[in-house]
Amino acid sequence: MKRTILFCLCLIISTLSQAQTLTALDADSKQPLELVFITSQNPKAHATTNAEGQADISAFSGADNIEISTLGYQKRMLSFADLRADNFKIELSESNLNLDEVVVAATRWRQTSGNQPAKVVSIAQREVAIQNPQTAADLLGISAKVYIQKSQQGGGSPMIRGFATNRLLYAIDGVRMNTAIFRSGNIQNVISMDPFAIENTEVVFGPGSVIYGSDAIGGVMSFSTLSPQLALEDDRPFIAGKAVARFASANQEKTGHFDVQVGWKKWAMVTSFSTWNFDNLRQGSHGPKDYLKPYYVQRVDSTDQVVSQSDPLLQIPSAYTQTNLMQKVYFQPNDHWNFQYTLHYSETSPYGRYDRHNRVRNDLPRYAEWDYGPQKWQMNHLRIEHQADSKWFDQMRLNLAYQNFEESRIDRSLNRSDRSIQIEQVGAYSANLDFIKSTSERNTLFYGAEYISNDVHSTGNVEDIRSGETQAGPGRYPESSWASSAVYVNDQYRVSETFSLQAGLRYNQFLLNADFDTTFYPFPFTTANINSGALTGSIGAVYRPSDTWVISTNFGTAFRSPNVDDIGKVFDSEPGAVTIPNPDLKAEYAYNLDLGIAKVFGEHIKVDATAYYTILQNALVRRNFQLNGQDSIFYQGELSQVQALQNAAQATVYGVQAGLEIKFPGGFSLSSDLNYQHGEEELDDGTTSPSRHAAPLFGTTRLVYHAKKLHLQLYSVYQGERSFDDLAIEERNKDEIYAKDANGNNYAPAWYTLNFKALYQFADHFTVSAGLENLTDQRYRPYSSGISAPGRNFILSFNVKF
Repeated sequence: MKRTILFCLCLIISTLSQAQTLTALDADSKQPLELVFITSQNPKAHATTNAEGQADISAFSGADNIEISTLGYQKRMLSFADLRADNFKIELSESNLNLDEVVVAATRWRQTSGNQPAKVVSIAQREVAIQNPQTAADLLGISAKVYIQKSQQGGGSPMIRGFATNRLLYAIDGVRMNTAIFRSGNIQNVISMDPFAIENTEVVFGPGSVIYGSDAIGGVMSFSTLSPQLALEDDRPFIAGKAVARFASANQEKTGHFDVQVGWKKWAMVTSFSTWNFDNLRQGSHGPKDYLKPYYVQRVDSTDQVVSQSDPLLQIPSAYTQTNLMQKVYFQPNDHWNFQYTLHYSETSPYGRYDRHNRVRNDLPRYAEWDYGPQKWQMNHLRIEHQADSKWFDQMRLNLAYQNFEESRIDRSLNRSDRSIQIEQVGAYSANLDFIKSTSERNTLFYGAEYISNDVHSTGNVEDIRSGETQAGPGRYPESSWASSAVYVNDQYRVSETFSLQAGLRYNQFLLNADFDTTFYPFPFTTANINSGALTGSIGAVYRPSDTWVISTNFGTAFRSPNVDDIGKVFDSEPGAVTIPNPDLKAEYAYNLDLGIAKVFGEHIKVDATAYYTILQNALVRRNFQLNGQDSIFYQGELSQVQALQNAAQATVYGVQAGLEIKFPGGFSLSSDLNYQHGEEELDDGTTSPSRHAAPLFGTTRLVYHAKKLHLQLYSVYQGERSFDDLAIEERNKDEIYAKDANGNNYAPAWYTLNFKALYQFADHFTVSAGLENLTDQRYRPYSSGISAPGRNFILSFNVKF
């Protein structure tokens, strides 16, 4: 009898335990949904479903309002009692017409985008699955709101609202990736991130300095990587993972990836590994002949020879390989504390900077070699979170990180034996302490502090490739340190059910110390020191007159403190010009105003548009300069105009981002995104020049069909023309990048591509995706790019989940 009673009690306890595990399913396919966010305010609790669509919701017991949402599905509001009545199973129906998304990047904490005055866009995982981006830069391009420039195949420099490079901020798992050598020219650091290991990508448009500090002028790109999942049962560990193999024809891509998750009751871990092999990229058959370079330089018998290509559409040299590794370990000793350690490592092979290989001098190639050396990135990241009902905070998060960056440049002029090698290393330390506190049902306070320190080490060598002898050469940067410390506060107040306000302030103090080596260049200074501060703020409002209307406005300021790249580098900025250091720089400030409107008509049409206007003061721009009274010096054997970055201009950017989504019966839908921006910067003589990083009109239109296991997309990507007169002054002489118009002037032609993608789920754990990009084999270059995009490209990918 006792055994029977004991067995019944165990069965009841087991049943209750199982009953508090919520399972989220797709209402159509009945497949489990991962990354479904579950939140409640009373009690304060949050959870996320794992790869099996499950989450422990015992902390939600007694809740009257539980919000259940994920990107691309209709949000549900239910009570705990409702979920219990449905045996803790919930089905979510697809919807492309949501006005709310769960986002993190805007405040560093999980929030509903409908309460954010700034425009925030998330890139859905299912869109990533069918698009199959090759790099993290291509992943950002899926949003159709971020423009991607490339100078080489191993590249990808995002442009957002007329700003790029060190006026945009990258964050990975909440840690700032920007360093003191992020340059004003195009950068490719984003490719260090592994798109297979990214769980969620968000883009915050406009100033983000209140939360993220320096550089967040045009926007913030936030990447969240795979999260370890704890087991929901005591006697069975949680095990999940995936393996991916992919091939693409335009560059003979061969890619492999696997990740595996193992979770117990208190411990969990994720291991992710990816490898890529890209051959030289083939461009399209139909387009400007100016983009063809049917030769390359090869070293044969100790002599540089210009070799004709058998296939003039190949862009040689552009091949490269890459390897990424990520390891996470998670520990949750109780309901109030959790600890997570992450190791990221990424390394590329050397790869050619293709636009420099296109430069000519005396009708011959300017360079025999111009390569980036291996690009290496390593991050060690410890995150500590504490949840408590204290007087000062509801949740606390501490992020401690150390990153090491290494990049190098290798160049040699044609028929010269001296090879220049420059190597840069940056050690980046960061500490972020963030708090969130709900002071009332209507008011939520976000506040915190940040400290960042960068140490820059730069060396140069000149190697004689004939004798093998190496001697010291000029480094790209001075030996430097850059540091920033800040405090911030951001308040979100819900005035009524339809109206909310948000305002924030941040104070930053930044320091820079640099020691210049005058051995190779006779600078009239040996040190540079900056110790200054910046105060930034924002205020915005969201008005929701109904469930189908959202009107938002936001005024924000942002700043960018001069970094080591601004103050200290020496490089050939354009043919016939050399940029030298300028130690007398100040921070640039941006002032931005946004107005956004989104409207859903019935259940079938959604329209949204955001207009913005940005003023950049004290803009750091490259202008003619003098060195010891001389306006020209010899650099790499060529008499070159001396230039330097200076606080010499005011720049303005304005534009509109617009979107349309239509949901048809039978699983069909149509979406279109269009982006227009216009940028100008002031010149020395009082006239203006178009801004280099304000992209031409661009957009994407997609026709989608989605059934239970089949997903099809027919879509077009397009860009408007940028005429010679509308090119930035500094861009007009770059013959290696642009095509020639009827007058023989450089310009960026308009272009479009037609593309088709298909994804089919053969079984619960096996998916095949295929695509044909650039169906009409167009030869085109995205604006400001130094390498043409792929021609007709067949993609085949296999994905196995377990």
